[in-house]
Amino acid sequence: MTAIDDFVRNATDRMDKSVEATHEHFNSIRTGRASAALLDRIQIDYYGTPTPLKNMATINVPEPRLLTIQPFDPSSIKSIERAIQESDLGLTPSNDGKVIRLPIPQLTEERRKELVKLVRHMAEEGRVAVRNVRRDVMKHLEELVKNGDVGDDEERAAETRVQKLTDDHVQKIEDLLKRKEAEIMEV
Repeated sequence: MTAIDDFVRNATDRMDKSVEATHEHFNSIRTGRASAALLDRIQIDYYGTPTPLKNMATINVPEPRLLTIQPFDPSSIKSIERAIQESDLGLTPSNDGKVIRLPIPQLTEERRKELVKLVRHMAEEGRVAVRNVRRDVMKHLEELVKNGDVGDDEERAAETRVQKLTDDHVQKIEDLLKRKEAEIMEV
């Protein structure tokens, strides 16, 4: 097992994490249909501690355009509603004392275009993260050559491997982006 193999394996892991993070960000973007993942980024101030909503309530999707949120602690309903209203989701919750209902309205054409811009921005952040991993690995490879640990040929071969890895991961992000854009624009 060479130092180069370690760098390439490390780069693969970090690039995979970047793609996964981008995918999770995409899931939190609202499309026309209800999804419990929409609420993944919502944090509630629960007795002074920011707590993820999914740790405080059961979230269900009883209909394609409706989410229901049933808090484990009924006294937290007001703070959950406030957190949803203050979020960037643009949704209006209503409750009956036990369950919060969150209707998902049809997206307007203008809002769809805004969401596509947002998703493209997230994809670009993912691509930048992947490229940063490549840059780090290339720097380490140059140090190995400078220190005389590996030869120029091995370095070039490793750079080619890392470039292919980078291209593959950027393509994965592109594929995720295309799918998410289509989902957003679907009426």
